[in-house]
Order: sequence, then C-alpha cells, then structure tokens
Amino acid sequence: MAGPLPLGDPAPADGRLPADLPIDVAVPFSAYLHVPFCRVRCGYCDFNTYTSGELRGAKQEDYASTLIAEIDMARRVLADAGAIRPMDTVFFGGGTPTLLPAGDLARMLDAAASAFGLADGAEVTVEANPDTVTPEVVRTLADAGVNRLSIGMQSAVPHVLAALDRTHRPENVTTAVAAAKDAGLAVSVDLIYGAPGETLGDWEASLDAALALDSDHISAYALIIEDGTKLARQIRRGEVPTPDDDVQADMYELADARLAAAGFEWYEVSNWARPSTGSGTQRDNRSRHNLAYWRGSDWWGFGPGAHSHVAGLRWWNVKHPAAYAQRLAAAESPAAGTERPDAESRMLERILLLSRISEGIPVDDLPQSKRSRVAGLIADGLVDAAAALRGRVRLTLRGRLLADAVVRELTD
Repeated sequence: MAGPLPLGDPAPADGRLPADLPIDVAVPFSAYLHVPFCRVRCGYCDFNTYTSGELRGAKQEDYASTLIAEIDMARRVLADAGAIRPMDTVFFGGGTPTLLPAGDLARMLDAAASAFGLADGAEVTVEANPDTVTPEVVRTLADAGVNRLSIGMQSAVPHVLAALDRTHRPENVTTAVAAAKDAGLAVSVDLIYGAPGETLGDWEASLDAALALDSDHISAYALIIEDGTKLARQIRRGEVPTPDDDVQADMYELADARLAAAGFEWYEVSNWARPSTGSGTQRDNRSRHNLAYWRGSDWWGFGPGAHSHVAGLRWWNVKHPAAYAQRLAAAESPAAGTERPDAESRMLERILLLSRISEGIPVDDLPQSKRSRVAGLIADGLVDAAAALRGRVRLTLRGRLLADAVVRELTD
C-alpha cells in the first residue's frame, strides 16, 4: 500500500467547495477513476492498491456502486459551485481496472458521462494488465465509450518481469494489443527500465518488442525504489543491487534514440507518441489526460486515495476501500484532507510540471529574479537555445536527464 496521505486541513463532510474559489469553467475538466485491486503486489509498487487478502471490510463486487455514489456527490458539489462542464478526458487507473468485470467499468463511465457529460472527441483510457485483456473485455469497453487502452508491458524479458514481480507472459502483451486494435481502440504500452539484473541488451530487446507492437504511444519509466516496498527491503538486505543511475541514463538515451528513429516524438520526459495527424483531438496520440495534470487543469479523482484539483484547491480521499465505502454509505464526502497552496507554491509546482513537457515553460512565467539563469542553462546544454529565443524554456536530451537540476536552478 502507498505511504501516508499528505497533511492538510480538514475536509468538509458534505464535500462543498469554498465559496470564494475562483472557478473558471473554460478550464478543461478531467476525471480519474481509481480501481485499487491487484491479484498480486509487485515488489516495486507504492500505489494505493490491495490484494484480496488486504481488503478487510470491502467487497470488490460492490466497488462500482460505491464509486458511482461519489460521482453523484461530485455532481451535486460542482453544480452548487457552478462548475459543471463536460469531461475532456477520463482515465481508469489502479491497481488493475480490468480485474473488475468490464460491465462494472462501463457502469462507472456511464455514470460519470451522465453526471458531467463528455466533450466531443473526449479521450477515455483504461489501464490494463495483459493477462486480463480478452476480445470480450475490450469489445465491452469499446461499446461503453472507451477509446484508448494503456497496457502494462513493463518488459519483454522474462527474468526482468520476474525481478519486478510481474506475472504476465511476454506473449500476452501481443495478444492484448491485437484484441484492443481489433476493437478499434488506440493503444499505449508502458515500460520500466533499470530493474535489478536488467542489462542494456535486455532493455534493447524490450524496446524492440514494444516497437514491433506498432502502438502510437510508449511510456518508459525509470525504476524508482520507494520506501516500504518489497524491493526496498530486498535492497536493504543486500539481496538485489540498487539501480545504477548511470546505467539508467544509458537506457534512457537508448530509448530516446530508438523511439525517435521509429518516428516517435517525446512530449514529456517519460512519454513518446507518434506525431498527430489530421485535425481535432481524436488525432492526438499523446496522453491528453496526463497532459491535463502537467498543465494544471481541473480534475476530480474518484476512489480511495485519489487526489483532486479544482481552481487551485486540492483534496484527497481516505485510502482504504472499506473506509471509503463507509463514508459514502453515510452520505459523507470520502475526502480525508484538503489544501489551498499559496501563490509561491503554485508557481513552483507550475515550473516543476511544465518543465517536463516538450512545450516547456514560458520564460515570462518564471519569477523575474530567475529569468537571467536561462542563459546559463543554455550554456550547460540543458535548455534548447532556439526554443528560448521563441520565449519557451524547453529541455534538451541532456536537460531531460537532469530535469530536477534544471527545476532547482529555476526555483532555488
């Protein structure tokens, strides 16, 4: 299970938003639907997820109805605040959303669409473990309005999958992608690099396998060791080595080169997509839902432990599915806490998030005292000079590898 929730102010029991919240209904609105169930807990995972033995007081078969109760509450709250607007993106994450019956996911999506509406060309994504994807599942999802599947491939190499405690077989990824494409869904595949025992050759094999799937979007994340995970304990006991930062940097550079050669463009430090074609949002191969986070749009996070953001106000739900269900059964908000960051904190967060995406940070958005530092970042090869001349701070490949250092230079 994930670490402790943030500290914050008490959340109102009825979930109401502050009367002075400066809500702009022109800002895009998204929904995140958290499904906190997994068959097994991967050794590296720090997400708020639960295996069947950890549920204690919550039933997986009741989950869809419980989450729909939060959707109903959210509609009342947003309607009272004059903040109802159609969803531009919907994302089912987890956990493993496809552990639930596809019909349950369809019910949840229908409830959200009825409550808020779906914008024309809305992106609707479901995360999936390859072992849980069948033609029947994806057809049900497609009929419900899902148009994108994000498949947790992680690696194509069996010993790397074993090091990550992933239970699927590499060949199941191929069949899952084929089923999704046959149902007319766009497909993204997720990879993780830097696992214990993974070589550069192993990583190259995974990249080649991912490219062979002919998807339009690939995510590649460096393995991070989170406190409290099985993998962290194994490293502490000396059973497996700590990931090597230099090796991970080599793996990142290899990924960027291979993906660029295959026609992919980076649009966020860990994400690449084929160039968009035609016009309209339906032609955009990037994850528009994740872009909503990085750009600071509004979203409501449904489910235990989910976080929400509207007009600068943040709140987060109680973590355990049983506590979440109890709150909603009592007609109370499941929110555990809330915060309203000040202007300086919002500025720091904006720099942190926008620096990660290819469109970069407008130079004019930087604090006046920090703008002179951009020249030094260009000289160090961390920021693209041509983009800076156009008024944007955009990371180079070297800058992406040292993104945290760039943020520190622009904020400290």
